[in-house]
Amino acid sequence: MFSFHPHQKYILYLLLFLLGHHVLAKTWTICNTCEQSSIKNTIERASAHDTLLIQKGTYKEFEILVDKPLVIKGIGYPIVDGEKKGEIFRVTSDDVTLDGLFVINVGVSYTKDNAAIRVVQSKNFLIQNMVLEQLFFGIYLEKSSHGKVYHNRIIGEAVDEYNSGNGIQLWYSSDVEVSKNHVQGTRDGIYLEFSDRITISDNVSMDNLRYGLHFMFSNHDVYTRNTFENNGAGVAVMFSKFITMKNNTFRKNWGTAAYGMLLKEITDAEIVGNTFEENTIGINIEGSNRIKYADNDFISNGWAIRVVGACYTNSFKGNNFLYNSFDISYNSKLNDNVFEGNFWSSYTGYDLDKDGVGDVPYRPVKLFSYVVNRTPETIVLLRSLFMDIIDFSERVSPVFTPDNLKDAQPLMKIRP
Repeated sequence: MFSFHPHQKYILYLLLFLLGHHVLAKTWTICNTCEQSSIKNTIERASAHDTLLIQKGTYKEFEILVDKPLVIKGIGYPIVDGEKKGEIFRVTSDDVTLDGLFVINVGVSYTKDNAAIRVVQSKNFLIQNMVLEQLFFGIYLEKSSHGKVYHNRIIGEAVDEYNSGNGIQLWYSSDVEVSKNHVQGTRDGIYLEFSDRITISDNVSMDNLRYGLHFMFSNHDVYTRNTFENNGAGVAVMFSKFITMKNNTFRKNWGTAAYGMLLKEITDAEIVGNTFEENTIGINIEGSNRIKYADNDFISNGWAIRVVGACYTNSFKGNNFLYNSFDISYNSKLNDNVFEGNFWSSYTGYDLDKDGVGDVPYRPVKLFSYVVNRTPETIVLLRSLFMDIIDFSERVSPVFTPDNLKDAQPLMKIRP
């Protein structure tokens, strides 16, 4: 028989208390021929902190309620088929992991936002390595926090906005990391509403019906190193503040009302190191103030930057404007924004002192862009001699464009 010193007994009891139910955690194996063949029934039988291993196969189940801390892991990507009957997984407990499942056939509803995975009022969740197809909403986080949505593949078949949902949606959630996901063919790829301190990084959001990323009324969020390509209208950031947007790529968002990024009523933000390439409009700005635009590349867009409505105290420094039809479009004669030290591919000035900075200021707003803003049909004259004549006359004697909107230190070489 073992005998313990009172001090050793105390330590042993303390360890057992700290480990608690984890010591007794059980692993359940689920398969079509096992004693446990139903995911839903096994969850009901399991205790908190157990692990469920779902073997390869097809499980026709929906409305699977995860109401206790569990690890639910697929082996060989088992298929969970909701047969279009409704929502598939609903998580209502803290400390839940969903890992490595192939979830298909979410029920489409016109009264409920059915999701492949819904997380409700939960913390410390992990959703990773999931494949979601034939869905309505993909992953829906509702009033949840301190979780991670990592390395998932979400593929929708959205055709119309009214009968399609978003790939990853956060509603009244906070302190969540969304990273390395691929979202395609949904209404909005990633959607945030009333969600703060969200980090969105290294995702690909493409071929979505409306926006690659869309957020409203969400503050102190960061998105970095994402790719938004060929979406209906690009990315929209609305009614938010203290947003950091760095090193993202916005590419081939084409259409009559498309843009790489739409900013509407945004304040105190940073847009740094991004690439805007081959979009109808690189950035469309409306009512947005105190924003730093630095070290971005605007390449072969229709409009690189289009300013609509009151935008004040913004700075544009160290950006490359390369081969855009219009670099800057402005709809006001008033300007208190700063343009300094940018490279403009259409700049034709000189640098006599060889310091790398043009000796003649550059005026990026062309009169023709002013004309097109008011009469869109005139765009057909874009490459005509008429355009060159009116732009030259406006440079000589500005009448319609802001007199003080100029880059007094244009770079002679592209910023590397």
